[in-house]
Amino acid sequence: MSEQKGRKRSRAQYMNHGKRQKGGRELEVGMQGILITCNMNERKCTAEAYSLLNEYADQLYGPEKVGSPVEQGGGNLMQGETVGDPSGNRDHPSRQPALGGESEEGDEDDAEAALKKEVDQIRASTEKKLRRFQAVESGANNVVFLRTLNIEPEKLVHHILQDLHTTKKKKTRVILRMLPIAGTCKAFMEDMKKYFQTFLDPWFKAPNKGTFQIVYKARNNDHLSREEVIKALAGIVGILNPENKVDLTNPEYTVVVEIIKSVCCVSVVRDYVLYRKYNLQEVVKGSGDRGGGSEEAAAAAWSKQGGSGEEAAATARSKLATASRNAESSKDSDPLQQEGGESIPGGDNPDAEADGKDGGQE
Repeated sequence: MSEQKGRKRSRAQYMNHGKRQKGGRELEVGMQGILITCNMNERKCTAEAYSLLNEYADQLYGPEKVGSPVEQGGGNLMQGETVGDPSGNRDHPSRQPALGGESEEGDEDDAEAALKKEVDQIRASTEKKLRRFQAVESGANNVVFLRTLNIEPEKLVHHILQDLHTTKKKKTRVILRMLPIAGTCKAFMEDMKKYFQTFLDPWFKAPNKGTFQIVYKARNNDHLSREEVIKALAGIVGILNPENKVDLTNPEYTVVVEIIKSVCCVSVVRDYVLYRKYNLQEVVKGSGDRGGGSEEAAAAAWSKQGGSGEEAAATARSKLATASRNAESSKDSDPLQQEGGESIPGGDNPDAEADGKDGGQE
């Protein structure tokens, strides 16, 4: 009985090594990927993201090739072996009964070796091949992070937004923003400064130059100062080429900085304003659907209700003037420290993220 318990304990011990430990797939320094925000329902968000990203990745890179279990297992399976039959034939030594002349100790050694091999084979057969998109724990509520492999996140996301902006065809219900993340580093000031100095070279180091803005968001992190990060980042851009200029209206480049816990995610994107801050719900809307509308649209709507065109135009001008004054008064005195593209949680803006202060607490 004691031997049987020992045997069971040994088997369980080996099997536990094949299980993925909790927290084994988390957002880490060195990853590239796509950061996606949503209002609740992260499971649905992840499913939508997989579907959308694979659709457009197939257009840019071709269909993904997924290997068989033998290919996925790496070197743990010998050539010709399968999961069901370790050797591919019934005469494999591990399948043969022990000879009567062998000692008990030899039998136990053979059984132990066979058990180890079986566990290795099970582990190999269940091991997933690295996919081009792989969800990892982001570390914040209402945020999904998909790690990418052999994919250019900026190119892919820009391609998606370009198509949605052109066709105005809505393809997702839960996803809000979809931000490419080209690099990650430790979320400590010295580490970030060192990383930014080389990361930003392709866009801002002379002879390259451009107009830019900085968008900053921190989630579950309270040891970094927003002002300090923006000031340091803008200073580095200026050092790389003094001709780089700030433009909050329609910049060529937007430097996106997303802090989640102890990881800093960064990317440089184009057409951030044109593509509605990379919001998939907003980019498919027409100009008349974005909250103010033009005087012509207001006049048409007013006329349908029996009002005059002049009254409609006056009302539209009044609304636009009020909105403009509110926008101007809300700007920070420092032009670099613009609002980071996040709306007040629970507000009327469809871009609002219900993740609480700084992205929510776990």
